[in-house]
Amino acid sequence: MTDCRLDYIELLQQEVNKNPDRLVDEEEQEDAPPPCRTLPKLCSIPKELVVSSDLGGTPVTPQLTESLRRILFGGTFHVFNYEWRKSFFQFREPDTEVSYALETDKGGARAIQMVVQARIIKYLLFIRQSSSEGRTLTSLTVGQTDQDRALSSALTDSLWLAGQEVSATVTLVTEDYCITPHLDYKLDNFTERLQLFTFNKKDAVRKFILEHIQSFKEEGSHGVILFLYSLICSRTVDRLKEDLDSTTSHLLYLSLGNFACRQALLNLLLTGKASPNVFNGTRSFGEDGRPLERPLQGVLSRGDVGYLLWSREQMERGRLPQVGSMLRTPRFPVWICCINSSFSVLFSLNRSLLSDWRMEHLFQLFYYNGQSSQRTTARLTVDTHSHHWEASCRRSDGNPETRFPSLEMTIRTKWDGAAIDWSGTVPFY
Repeated sequence: MTDCRLDYIELLQQEVNKNPDRLVDEEEQEDAPPPCRTLPKLCSIPKELVVSSDLGGTPVTPQLTESLRRILFGGTFHVFNYEWRKSFFQFREPDTEVSYALETDKGGARAIQMVVQARIIKYLLFIRQSSSEGRTLTSLTVGQTDQDRALSSALTDSLWLAGQEVSATVTLVTEDYCITPHLDYKLDNFTERLQLFTFNKKDAVRKFILEHIQSFKEEGSHGVILFLYSLICSRTVDRLKEDLDSTTSHLLYLSLGNFACRQALLNLLLTGKASPNVFNGTRSFGEDGRPLERPLQGVLSRGDVGYLLWSREQMERGRLPQVGSMLRTPRFPVWICCINSSFSVLFSLNRSLLSDWRMEHLFQLFYYNGQSSQRTTARLTVDTHSHHWEASCRRSDGNPETRFPSLEMTIRTKWDGAAIDWSGTVPFY
């Protein structure tokens, strides 16, 4: 027993020797929260993106930093890797055909970027321009000022929804940090310096984010992680635990060496609640008809933007989840597409597409896949009343990706049997 205690003390001493600034006086630790210290040399975020602690707000607590780690990774020793830390919300060049579009990363942060992208499109097409007259693709050609307004609106929508439309919390990074030194928590010198700003009016959230938009859109800002922390703090960790079910205990999982988003995190972004499944409602019985010990949580309400899912691998294995109507039929005609585990956005210029069945006979959809190689927005014509699409596919070659492009299969999960014309573009996805 004595040997074990000595080993622990030696390990703790080694940790303190490596990080002398982490040492906290024992008397201070008993009677007061950990002191805040300034460590500019450890600041990996550009100085101009670090806010002053005088701005107000509430400093992060050691308990919250641990809770954030556990709800994200399932433990306190995981940290965001380089791919996540370098991710932020960067628009393509202003005043071009794709100036509405974000440059997205290949890692797990891309899912979050594409949900924000969907709400940027929603804002530019349907919020900024309330009238349908003159709504064309040129409505998405914007300058930097409108880019910033669209991004602040998209981020605000997500946070306000997570806060049950009564409050929202925005997290920024200050020069000060507060921690408790122990072996089970791995420092990242970023999470420990969060400052929380909570608002009870949506417009106040939007205004605050717009004033600090550089903290989300500049290189080195850790903008995607900051937004993710804001999302969790707006929902609160306690509510998130209630949202989850027996199939999901935390929001990220390790895939091919990178942390990817679980469905619960996608649903949190889309609906404000971290339900782990894509079906409507709650399921109390398993596939065998027997009652479940704990019900499975699905989607309970329509979101402002939708979600479509297609996976060739899952389809071939007979395990493709059927997305419920709550996700497939949003309030605005903009959809996040998860196609073979890659994320993109599909949208229409006509909001009546969701409310007037006559609009669904023949209509156009537009597509952006988030990749820098896409220089123009793809235009697709969808016909739901012509010859069956399978007939033309039988005359195509034997390559399944050519015969059944994954984007077309994704669209057919919403409009069954639709024939799709790519308007001269070589089919992709």
